[in-house]
Amino acid sequence: MSEQGTPGEALTPRRWLDALAVHERRLLGLATLAGVVAGALTLVQLGLLAWLVAALVVAARPPGELWLGFLALAAVLPLRALAQWGQEAAGLEASLRIRRRARAALLDHLARLGPVRLASRHSASLANQLVEQVEALDGYFARFLPQLRLALALPLLSLVVVAWLDWLAALFLLFSAPLIPLFMALVGMGAERLNREQFAAVARLSGHFIDRVRGITTLQLFGRTREATAEVHAAADDYRRLSMRTLRLAFLSSAVLEFFASAAIAVVAIYVGFGLLGYIDYGPSPELTLFSGLLVLLLAPEFFQPLRTLSQHYHDRAAALGAADGLVALLAEAPDPVRAEGHRPAPAGPGELVRLAAVTLAYPGRGAVLGPLDLVVRRGEVLVVTGPSGAGKSTLLQLLAGFVGPGTGERRLAEGLSFAWMDQRPLLIQGSLADNLRLAAPDADEPAMLAALGRAGLGELVAGLPRGLATALGERGVGLSGGQAQRLALARVFLSPAPLVLLDEPTASLDADTEARVVEALAELAGAGRSLVIATHHPALMALGDRRLELVAAQPDEAVAQEVPHG
Repeated sequence: MSEQGTPGEALTPRRWLDALAVHERRLLGLATLAGVVAGALTLVQLGLLAWLVAALVVAARPPGELWLGFLALAAVLPLRALAQWGQEAAGLEASLRIRRRARAALLDHLARLGPVRLASRHSASLANQLVEQVEALDGYFARFLPQLRLALALPLLSLVVVAWLDWLAALFLLFSAPLIPLFMALVGMGAERLNREQFAAVARLSGHFIDRVRGITTLQLFGRTREATAEVHAAADDYRRLSMRTLRLAFLSSAVLEFFASAAIAVVAIYVGFGLLGYIDYGPSPELTLFSGLLVLLLAPEFFQPLRTLSQHYHDRAAALGAADGLVALLAEAPDPVRAEGHRPAPAGPGELVRLAAVTLAYPGRGAVLGPLDLVVRRGEVLVVTGPSGAGKSTLLQLLAGFVGPGTGERRLAEGLSFAWMDQRPLLIQGSLADNLRLAAPDADEPAMLAALGRAGLGELVAGLPRGLATALGERGVGLSGGQAQRLALARVFLSPAPLVLLDEPTASLDADTEARVVEALAELAGAGRSLVIATHHPALMALGDRRLELVAAQPDEAVAQEVPHG
């Protein structure tokens, strides 16, 4: 089964976790094997200890005669520690690889969904899923899965040894053992629900906090910072209460499980003690010796220890299922067919970059927003797209870029076509100017970046900065004005080797001087043989076009387009 499930099969959190574990069966099996070896060495250690005590107390043998037993006991201890280390190391390595694979699958799925499908999701919530929720899978794969197998193998091994020594003591252990898994299942149902609610609360808190941070300037201007701080405190306190409920349940369940394990061990201890004193003569009790009785007492806690360890890691399972619930919901969101893995559009004709044939596009609740539309974007031309707000200009650019696919009709692309994108709110990341420029051209050197900045009208500004291209920017370009941010995005377009440039209202919200510089730079870009598609209302940008396409929203459920003569 793949991480996304098999066709026709509903993807559930448990199936998704099982599918991830399949890829690391060898490491998880190695962790289990190392745990079994550690458990077997523990039994050997306890057997040697009981034999030495019996030899010293009952047989009254001097310690010098028992040097071989002491040497064997000393040899078992490091071997047991080595086996336990191997179990931990193999489990952690398997968990690391699985989380890496899960995160890669999520990132690939986000890429297939595209920016339009992801517009309804908060970036902080997505970041929380990719980081916190994927990390929540760690304990499940590193500790719980190996321990789940050990919780069956090791108690069975201890039970066999105890039954060989005294079958009545083995019956006491056997009858008390099911109580722990029963309470683990009862506790797990509640813990899974609480963890699911906790992850949802973290996602909401992340989005709430980052929204307030991004809008801090606006909040200060309107004097609402105190109220915003109180809202963040209230959301954080709600998360605190939810976390405490989860911890309370975990501690309570551990106390209940420890009680039943301690009670069962106490029953075995009473039986062994009375049997050795001769107060019990039923079954095998008259045959109890110091060696067999002491070994049974030492093995009783070891019989319950794997189950108790499993109960300690049971919250890892609940946390993983709670996290997987949100991750599976994201993976279950179907990508646009045009962005689906393996989709290859038909090639465009000679000299064409993109061809749209009888294309329509509709959104749920809005009806038709574009089409039917026939359009060809040729190499080296400038196409200007105009029309009133809501006519579908941005949708057309998204369709040309492949962010969405046509509802009907066909979209053809030139072989190996790439594009550069620039809109009125360009994406700028926290980092240096060079980091932001290299988003479009990762291999660009400093002279090329400086040349692109000069063509975009930022050469003098960068030359006057003490650190030049190493100047740091805040998130979303904090440190630059709106016009400077637009020109930095334009410099990225100059750096990009893409033959097709898509521009969505590139001069919106700019002052007159900055607007003139951007229009001049775009005219230079158009003269360099690149194909430009510009959605705009601005007359100066319209004047750059070789052709103009006017979109007209005729009815709420119908959008039409007509090509008008340039000029």
